[in-house]
Amino acid sequence: MPKVALIAGTYLPDRCGVAHYTARLRSELSINTIVLTTTEAAKLANDPSVLGVVEDWNLQNLPALVQAVHQTQADLLHIQHAAGTYGFDRAIFLLPIVLRATGWHKPIITTAHEYGWWEWQPKWIPSALLESLKQWGQQQQWWDREDGFLLTQSAAIITTNAEAEKVIVDRLPDAKVHRIPIGANIDVTACKTARQKLLENCGWSEDVTAIAFFGFLHPVKGLETLLKAFQIVVQQQSQARLILIGGVESLALRGAEAKQYWNKLESMISELQLNDRVHMTGYVPGEVASVYLSGADIGVLPFNHGVTLKSGSLLALMAHQLPVIATRSTDSTLTSLVKQIPSRNSDALIHALLELIEDSSERFRLAQQGYQFVHQFNWKTIAEAHLAIYRSVLSHA
Repeated sequence: MPKVALIAGTYLPDRCGVAHYTARLRSELSINTIVLTTTEAAKLANDPSVLGVVEDWNLQNLPALVQAVHQTQADLLHIQHAAGTYGFDRAIFLLPIVLRATGWHKPIITTAHEYGWWEWQPKWIPSALLESLKQWGQQQQWWDREDGFLLTQSAAIITTNAEAEKVIVDRLPDAKVHRIPIGANIDVTACKTARQKLLENCGWSEDVTAIAFFGFLHPVKGLETLLKAFQIVVQQQSQARLILIGGVESLALRGAEAKQYWNKLESMISELQLNDRVHMTGYVPGEVASVYLSGADIGVLPFNHGVTLKSGSLLALMAHQLPVIATRSTDSTLTSLVKQIPSRNSDALIHALLELIEDSSERFRLAQQGYQFVHQFNWKTIAEAHLAIYRSVLSHA
């Protein structure tokens, strides 16, 4: 069986979706894997197979990363890439050619978790010249305008979503691109008393309709729109209750900023006079979140930029057989799976919530369709797809 070295911008699964994805993938792979990440992330991970090899991802740390890759003696290198997890540093874009120049001839695979929205724009290179270099290199298939040498030097590219796949194929038509959808970011915990535990922990009565948001509480998640809409919903459906499941601390929102946003939400709930109708859990382990979701009636994800199948939170809601209201995106697959609404639109959200509260048959239909869909992409299937790609590139190495 091959030994695979995984490079991860961070390895804090409770604070980063990509790190959580990497950890879940490793847990299902039946092969020897090792993670190369930052010293801070490795220290917090407290796992001997997670090595801290760089302080951060800037150019000065590139030689240490190259040396660490060689020292793994792995059969294959798999880079998990999302620009934000590397602090938007670009040194990782040079890693493949530096590895080749130092004698690494084993296959490289890159998973592009995000693609098509961010590019390197250094101020010290004239914009016209930079654009010409990007276009010329991409036409030659030597580098691409977004990720440098990362994709063009990979034996295989994995994407998790159709949007990224389309842009990569358009830019790099000769690339070997594989799409492997992600799975739900928590497992379903069997609990016959989930409803009772939800009600007890939130202090709610048995006749409530529990609406659940699940995921990091961030400004881009549309929570302000949700709370304002929910205040109107309660006026017409007094039994409605809202639970916000998740913490604020993450790579995107840290320390004082995270605390400030939590306080903002608490203040907003108080100002809207929803203290006895809205419950915020803060960060809870996956098995606890699963109990809350199993006890809820409706799921809601009013993200400002729309919800796609890249969202592990969406898949978790569907895996827990919840009918879901979500903001519209370009992902046409979701049209029949969730009740879609425009983003930042309180009126549409109010209407959707009231409709599902009042229509049990529509709740059942959405719940069943979402549940059937999400079970196509469990983590075992995802791991098997990765193993097939690993075997393929190794057989052609």
